[in-house]
Amino acid sequence: MSLSRWLPHPMLTLLLTGVWLLLVNAPSLGHLLLGAFLGWGIALLCSGFMLEVPRLRRPLRLCTYMLMVLWDIVVANLHVARLVLGSTRKLRPAFVEVPMDIENEFVLSVLACIVSLTPGTVSSGLSADHKTLLLHGLDVADDEALIAQVKSRYEAPLMEIFECSTT
Repeated sequence: MSLSRWLPHPMLTLLLTGVWLLLVNAPSLGHLLLGAFLGWGIALLCSGFMLEVPRLRRPLRLCTYMLMVLWDIVVANLHVARLVLGSTRKLRPAFVEVPMDIENEFVLSVLACIVSLTPGTVSSGLSADHKTLLLHGLDVADDEALIAQVKSRYEAPLMEIFECSTT
């Protein structure tokens, strides 16, 4: 029997053990052992649901990408606040289908989360073949402009950051 079968995600086990110790706020050998057991058990039970994370090709680019996404979230919050506080007749909600070039499920999940974290857009679904992401936009003036923005601002950098296959 291999070690990876009994300890499928060692980093997750360590992370969960650390979180447990922070939560109990009383470090002791008993809490360390209990946290390690819980971390190991949760990682073992969830191993069938874990997505394969592709190799990180450009870690520095990931840092700048995260800062850009954070900036986009702040700017979108201000834009949505202005839209919501203004006349609702000016809103142009729409569902838009965005064709995906990413094939890796983990990177697709990251992209869907980023789109949903940016106020004003929500990822609403993914086609069965993982080739089309359905987005809902609160104020969509041009479908093609939204598609181009998602692909250039979010999808392309993710494909550059991670080693993932493309179509």
